[in-house]
Parts: sequence; structure tokens; C-alpha cells
Amino acid sequence: MTQRTALVTGGTGGIGTAIVRYLARQGHRVATNYRDPARADAWRAAIAQEGIEVAMVQGDVSDPASCEAMVRELESKLGAVEILVNNAGITRDTTFHKMSYQQWTDVVNTNLNACFNVTRPVIDGMRGRKWGRIVQISSINGQKGQYGQANYAAAKAGMHGFTISLAQENAKFGITVNTVSPGYVATDMVMAVPEEVREKIVAQIPVGRLGKPEEIAHAVAFLTGEEAAWITGTNLAINGGHYMGW
Repeated sequence: MTQRTALVTGGTGGIGTAIVRYLARQGHRVATNYRDPARADAWRAAIAQEGIEVAMVQGDVSDPASCEAMVRELESKLGAVEILVNNAGITRDTTFHKMSYQQWTDVVNTNLNACFNVTRPVIDGMRGRKWGRIVQISSINGQKGQYGQANYAAAKAGMHGFTISLAQENAKFGITVNTVSPGYVATDMVMAVPEEVREKIVAQIPVGRLGKPEEIAHAVAFLTGEEAAWITGTNLAINGGHYMGW
């Protein structure tokens, strides 16, 4: 397998950590961004105990200037970014009639605008080298919507619109662009939901359980591999059958 440089935004979260771990074990040079140095140091120390070294670069995905600086710092450390996983995301849930403009923009900036902010500094290099893999981590709720998540669902749906346009523009340059839309995964955030609420969620999933972060990471690793060169502009829904749209 060819060793590549991979940037996974939001890599210290539950799904992000699994993606970082998976790509590193495939032999890639992996980096992630951080905003809180203390949390980043603790995370890096924990994953280093597994024998995984990850480059950490400070950067706010909602800020285009910060992303530009983040990518340039990463390039100086590991080389040009060849694999990009736009994974960073937040929630600010409330029904729309109660939603503030700040709650709307916080989610759109971090979940959707970040795709522009992080991808823009790496796309020219990928085009010049005639190779690249870009994956957006969207959500089941970007496909089906969710009560109290107008901001989140809109941003996550927008991520796939970004994917299919970017895929068309860059296919002839050897760059694939795809989306992965996880359902409910057993991350710390989901496990913090009251048990009775989780039970109702699981009852709606035909497979009968929450997903595992590793199951999402496996799909990302597949889409970023050399063998996935003819897969572009697609959305891979991984949700245990919870939503079976086209």
C-alpha cells in the first residue's frame, strides 16, 4: 500500500478517533486539528499508547484563515495532504422557532462551511499531483431530517451537495470525492443520551443496535484507498437499515 498523508478534522472525537486509528494502521501519515491544547495533549498521549503517532495542528475549521495556516503547517511537517476527511461537526439542537441566529451559524460554519475552509487549501495540490481522496462525514439526519435539528440537517445535507459538485469538477484529475452518512453510533455523545431515549432509537434500527465507530472508519478507509478510484460522487449510508433512501 502506498503511504499517503491524511488529514482528519475533528479527529479527537469518537468517530474521528476511529478514522485516525484505521488510517494510521494502514500505514498512512495521519494528522488532525485541535483547538484546546490540553485536550489535544491528553488525546495524543492516549493514542500513542496504542503505538499510533498523530501529528497535531492547531486550527479552527470554521475560520478560513485558520484552516489555511493549519494546512501549511501540516505540509511542513508531513508533506502535502493527499487524503482529507472532513469530519469535524457540532450540534446546537432546538426547534426552529426557538433557534437563534448564532445557533444556526455555529452549526453551519463548523459542519458545512468547514468543508470549503479545509478543502480549498488542499485541492490545488491534489489537482497538480493528479491524485486525491476527499470524504465528507455527513449524517443520517442530513438525509431524513430530524426534529430540533434544522441547522444540523441543513448543514449535513449541504455536505453531500458539496461532494457531488466537487466530484464532477475533479474526476479527471484523479481525485475522488464521496460522502459517508452514519446513523446513530455508540460515541460518547450518543451514550450520554438518557437510556430510555437510546432504547427508542435502537428500536427503530432493523439491525437492532447502535453502530460502532470502527464500522464508519472501515468505510472511510475503503473510499480513500487506491482501489476506490472509480467511486466518486456517492453517498454511503451506514445506519443499520435505519433509513433506506435512494
